[in-house]
Amino acid sequence: MSKDRVYLFDTTLRDGAQTQGVDFSVEDKRVIARALDKLGVAYIEGGWPGANPTDSEFFAAKPALKRARFVAFGMTKRPGRSAENDPGLAAILNASADAACLVGKSWDFQVDVALGISLNENLELIADSIAAAQKKFGEAMFDAEHFFDGYKANPKFAFDCLKTALDAGARWAVLCDTNGGTMPYEVERIVGEVVAKLGDGAKLGIHTHNDTENAVANTLAAVKAGVRQVQGTLNGLGERCGNANLIALIPSLMLKPWFAEHIDIGLSDQDLTHLTTTSRLLDELLNRAPNRHAAYVGASAFAHKGGLHVSAVMKDPRTYEHIPPETVGNTRKILISDQAGRSNLLVRLNEAGIKYDPNDSRLNALLDDVKQREAEGYSYDGAEASFEVLARRALGQMPEFFRIRSFRVMVERRHNARGELVTISEATVKLDVDGQTLFSVAEGNGPVNALDHALRKDLGRYQGYIDDLRLVDFKVRILNGGTEATTRVMIESADAAGNRWFTVGVSPNIIDAAFVALMDSIQWKLLRDGAQPSK
Repeated sequence: MSKDRVYLFDTTLRDGAQTQGVDFSVEDKRVIARALDKLGVAYIEGGWPGANPTDSEFFAAKPALKRARFVAFGMTKRPGRSAENDPGLAAILNASADAACLVGKSWDFQVDVALGISLNENLELIADSIAAAQKKFGEAMFDAEHFFDGYKANPKFAFDCLKTALDAGARWAVLCDTNGGTMPYEVERIVGEVVAKLGDGAKLGIHTHNDTENAVANTLAAVKAGVRQVQGTLNGLGERCGNANLIALIPSLMLKPWFAEHIDIGLSDQDLTHLTTTSRLLDELLNRAPNRHAAYVGASAFAHKGGLHVSAVMKDPRTYEHIPPETVGNTRKILISDQAGRSNLLVRLNEAGIKYDPNDSRLNALLDDVKQREAEGYSYDGAEASFEVLARRALGQMPEFFRIRSFRVMVERRHNARGELVTISEATVKLDVDGQTLFSVAEGNGPVNALDHALRKDLGRYQGYIDDLRLVDFKVRILNGGTEATTRVMIESADAAGNRWFTVGVSPNIIDAAFVALMDSIQWKLLRDGAQPSK
């Protein structure tokens, strides 16, 4: 049986950025875009060019995506202006993007109250704006804001907004449940009626909000009724109660009956195994703890504790699991099993290109070490470089390029010669390379920055390998309360070739935690770039 293609449209970088407490940097956006592209979504909405400095900088140069189309978001032109003379629309049309998605009103109440124009004039705004975007990019989309509320109030006008956009050249007309109050049975009925009026749903999309905890259910209902584009965000980020959670939608669309039989979302089984890592990477970038009870990817999603459940799962996991956890890159947790997580460990070793003997007893020791470290606060889901260093060291495959003898960091707060109160950080590092002791001193705008400069100031014959290494981002999470709290530091590093990697360190001392992450970063780069250790 042939399957209908359903296209995934991610709005994390725009809708997700509207979440209270979320503030993406340009670097965050680039990292998330690469992760989404690796996962296999069809469209990545990067933000709103011209709306703020971050989005403008992000759109100044299109990210190098291999699979996804990069989309600029904005709104239809303002009343009383032509498409050519509207500054807001111009910022979108001038953005470095593959397509544009424009939002416009489709509820007569909103047109009357928010815009204060006639319904016919609103249709003109849609037609002119979509035509301009289609001419510029070759692919334009229309987000019909408040569509479901509008359709319930005035079905003819709401439908006319969709039809106007499609007639003007829109590839997609997206039905938005902007207020998030529509129920699944309403979504299925309304979408069905719209599909019937159009003849098919091949140009319709769905965009739902989670104000009644129904965003995922509403999206699935819309797909069942005929839409062929699905919009959502990683981990359900979004304004108020969030948007439809792509992390829950993707496996449901790929694995659950009817959807698995009738549609294709463009992801392979291998792509699906990256789902858990992608979800947790976002949480790391946001510096927050992942939701342990999240569907499919949560740490507790496949956890079993004692008694009847464990006994049954040990015989056949299907007794208490609706899918195998490794399908989505997650792991089963059985507290009494020595084998818990072994299969996932082997997958991670394979992905890192690490050769091993499945019967090597050191694998069990490595697994125990990973578990112990995770209990102490380490998280390797978003720190693949640190995991590779740890694994290679455990399996005897990690060269000792250099040895740290000691390091010291001093922070001095004083008045300078001009009487200004300043804080100065200075770090010293003593290390051995090829039997020679090297001593480096450096200052920085903070203790970690000073330590970073000192550590990379002189690595002897390895210096050429790290001259282009730079610290891109630095995140700190306090894992428990009090002044004696354990701290996790996550560092993102980059080099001149555009490679980026993440490392992690954990310690009650923030400087020590940072040092561990910095050490992993340097050693991973030396290993990856083929540096030869002394014999």
